[in-house]
Amino acid sequence: MRGSQYIKVIDIGSFPGGIHPAQHKGESNTTPITTLPLPSRLWLPLSMHMGAAAEPNVQIGQHVLKGDLIAAAAGRVSANIHAPTSGTIGAIEAHAFAHDSGFSQPAIALDSDGLEQWRPQQAWSDWRSKGTEAVIERIRAGGVTGLGGAGFPTDVKYRNSQAQIHTLLINAAECEPYITADDRLMRERAEDILRGAQICQWLVGAKTILIGIEDNKPEAIAALKAAAEQLQLAIELAVVPTKYPSGGEKQLIQLVLGVEVPHAGLPSDLGIVCQNVGTLAQVYRTVVFDEPLIARVTTVTGAAVAQPGNYQVLIGTPIEQLLQHAGVQMAKADRVIMGGPMMGFAVPDLQAPVVKATNCLLVPTKKELPPALPDNPCIRCGLCEQSCPVSLLPQQMLWAAKNRQLDAAQLHSLDACIECGACAYVCPSRIPLVQYFRYAKGEIRQENEATRNAERARIRFENRQNRLEREQAEKEAKRQLRAATAAKALAAKTGAEGQAGSETNELIAATLERVAAKKPLVGAPPASLSLEELAAAAQASQAKFASAAARLAEAEVNAPDMVNALQRATGKLEEKYLSTEAAYQTARAAADTQP
Repeated sequence: MRGSQYIKVIDIGSFPGGIHPAQHKGESNTTPITTLPLPSRLWLPLSMHMGAAAEPNVQIGQHVLKGDLIAAAAGRVSANIHAPTSGTIGAIEAHAFAHDSGFSQPAIALDSDGLEQWRPQQAWSDWRSKGTEAVIERIRAGGVTGLGGAGFPTDVKYRNSQAQIHTLLINAAECEPYITADDRLMRERAEDILRGAQICQWLVGAKTILIGIEDNKPEAIAALKAAAEQLQLAIELAVVPTKYPSGGEKQLIQLVLGVEVPHAGLPSDLGIVCQNVGTLAQVYRTVVFDEPLIARVTTVTGAAVAQPGNYQVLIGTPIEQLLQHAGVQMAKADRVIMGGPMMGFAVPDLQAPVVKATNCLLVPTKKELPPALPDNPCIRCGLCEQSCPVSLLPQQMLWAAKNRQLDAAQLHSLDACIECGACAYVCPSRIPLVQYFRYAKGEIRQENEATRNAERARIRFENRQNRLEREQAEKEAKRQLRAATAAKALAAKTGAEGQAGSETNELIAATLERVAAKKPLVGAPPASLSLEELAAAAQASQAKFASAAARLAEAEVNAPDMVNALQRATGKLEEKYLSTEAAYQTARAAADTQP
């Protein structure tokens, strides 16, 4: 078969809204990927992925090899963290983290020994023979997460699918301005990407591999076609017009497949699994060569960068070191943005490390990306609604968010907002719409968490009340038993017998049986005593116990503060009475058997 027969170019549809910001791709996509020199210290945050933070399994001072597991996934949605180089664990403590909150995060410091010594690796040249479950587990063991920006653990995608998957969609759009990491990766490592696609296609049983890519990447398109021909891999290619945010998962699916993922639904519900090109390349390296996710390609660009380009960076490398290597002139820089200008955020501390989701570091000047100006009142022009790729009503959501009408915000499908920033980009009043939406989402999350906490507290309170009621009922039953025992003892002393006596006898018999089963006999009279002496001892101890039980019954009504002390005293007298009574009955039985 000729190579051209492996490529099928398909027609595309469209999605609502979208914008056309200046691309600024040429500044960083003209030079090959460069490997950053080895840092002396790496900081590995325990939470650089979606889901639960990883848990350290190393100690300070421990020597590790490149690729060793240093923090294990702590749940079903979590990811392992590995040593990006060989060296010594220097610290496990809070460290600066790249997040718009500015908060530090627990992290592991790894001091490099400069040797780059790998741990033993087990290559799988014939990965199909291992079975799908083993391959998925290898992806999980390698700590692979989505490299498109979300950081979702990759193995979960291949465990979650309930419907029959028919299409593996490769997201090669990379629509946000300035970012070119995926573009250069496709140009230089297209074969790795498609080999990773083969693995993922096999895992889900998809019949079709479909690549969605913007038409501003002709070199990447040519590289993918050549790689498909080289591998004799049948692919479908959908070249989409350059429009932001065509790289959004749901938007790309609507573009290239003509179907819309329902609100709160997943692509897998429609038989589609979507994967970023960088993630596929890493899946190939992990499954075939046993290389965990310890490095990634990151774009460094902006007018303040002397050497813009794409860099192969070890996870945990301080951002400041990467910027210095790229020749960033901080005197000209206005701020450092992680991500692109549309969805990125300003890095609060340059000591924060590069993480698995760091696809771009943008360092603009004030002239290039001026700071936000004060916003003006909404003029209801409707441009935000026209640009929204999810067909929402940003005006209404803004009103609800500003007035903290969270129920109204939810009614307008606030949770469906993908925070792409298209609405804020076109707003003539310069209203920071996305910030309002993020605030409202955060408030809703807090309210939902407070509701869940309140429900858990209610359940705990009701369980406690039920437990206290049971304990009170048990105490009342014991009190009635003690009172009945005391009444029986007094009745026996005075010779009064009757119906009450027979009922009390049953209670005493039950008490004797309980004590005999649970308590050893202590303080029994010496066996050398005569039968008459034993009878006298039993009668005396019975009288003392009956008197104490009567006082306890009275205290429970009139002197609650004395109950605990009287309970202890009565318990001891009860034991003594039962032991002397048992000794007397044993001696009497022995005497009756003698000739």
